[in-house]
Amino acid sequence: MTFQQKIETFIKGYDEELPFSGAVFVQGEHTRYEGAFGLANRSEQIEITLQTRFGMASGCKMFTAVAICQLVEKGMLTFDTYLNKCLSISFPHFDPSITVHHLLTHTSGIPDYFDEEVMSDFEELWKAVPMYAIKSPADFLPMFQDNAMKFQPGETFSYSNAGYILLGLIVEEVSGQSFPDYVQEHIFRACEMSDSGYFRMDQLPERTALGYIDSEEDNSWKTNIYSVPIVGGPDGGAFTTVLDLEKFWNGLWAGKLLGPDYQEKLLTPYENIEGELYYGYGVRILKKNDEIYKYLSIGYDPGVRMHSSVNVKLKTQTHILANVEQHVVPIVWEVDRLFSE
Repeated sequence: MTFQQKIETFIKGYDEELPFSGAVFVQGEHTRYEGAFGLANRSEQIEITLQTRFGMASGCKMFTAVAICQLVEKGMLTFDTYLNKCLSISFPHFDPSITVHHLLTHTSGIPDYFDEEVMSDFEELWKAVPMYAIKSPADFLPMFQDNAMKFQPGETFSYSNAGYILLGLIVEEVSGQSFPDYVQEHIFRACEMSDSGYFRMDQLPERTALGYIDSEEDNSWKTNIYSVPIVGGPDGGAFTTVLDLEKFWNGLWAGKLLGPDYQEKLLTPYENIEGELYYGYGVRILKKNDEIYKYLSIGYDPGVRMHSSVNVKLKTQTHILANVEQHVVPIVWEVDRLFSE
C-alpha cells in the first residue's frame, strides 16, 4: 500500500464503534496526504471537507505568543517588562515581579480561572459565570483577578489559561486594537489564512464544524455550544482549517510573522514539562536525545481536538482538527511511525 492508503486504512479502521470525525493534513519531503472524515453537522448530515473550519481550543495560544513577539520585535515592550508596567489593571494580590516572559512560559504563579491541575470538567466552570457572558478577554478577569498567587514567579511550570488572557489584554493595550482584530490583521492576513477567525458560537460562518460530545454509556451526543465561551480569545477558541495551519507554519518559516531572532525566541525550549517535553512561547517542544525533534501545538475542549506539529527530524508537518474527542493522538503516532519506516 502507498503511504496515503496506509493512513486512510488506519483512520477508518481504528474504531468502528466511535469513528474519527475531522480533517487530516500530512506533508513530508516527497509525500502529501489530505483526508476528511465524518460529519460537520450531524443533524443536517453535512460532511467534513478540507475547507471545514474547526475549533482549536488551546491550540491558538501560539497566535497569542506570536502577537506578543511581534510587539517586542517592534520595540513596544520587552519579554522582561513587568505585568504592572504594561497593563493598567489592578491585581491586588499579584507579585509585582511577574514579567511577560513568565506569562508566556506558564511560570507566573498567578491563579487560573480554570486550573487544569485540579479541575477536569470544563463545563462546570460556566455554572457560576454563563459562557454567553464571555465576549472579550476582560470578561475573564472577575474569575481570577482578586485571587491569591499559587507560587512565586519563575518557581515552576504550571499551565495557565489566565496567563494567556493577560497576554491578550497586553496585546490590546499596547497595540490599541482588540485582540481578535490584531490577530486577524497581523497573523491571519499576513499568512493568507482566509478561513481562520475568532467566530461567535451563535454566529458561525459557513463550513464550520459543530463540536460533538459523545456519551459511550448510551450512545447519545450533544453539541458543545453550552460548554465553551461564546467567542474565543487569547487562551483558546479560534477556528481554523488544516490547510490554514499549513499556511501558518509556512508563513512563520518564511518570515511573514517574525524575523529569525524572534522565531528563535518563540521556539526556544524554556521550561521542562515532563521527560523530554518542553514549553517555549505558546508552543510545546519535544526533544529526543537532547535535540529538538518536534514543535507542536495541541488543543482540548469539549467536542474539540487539535494537533498541529512540525517534525524537525522527519521533515514533516502534521495537522489534525476534529469535532469529536477521540483518536487524534493515535493518528499522530501512526503518521510518525510510517515516516520512520
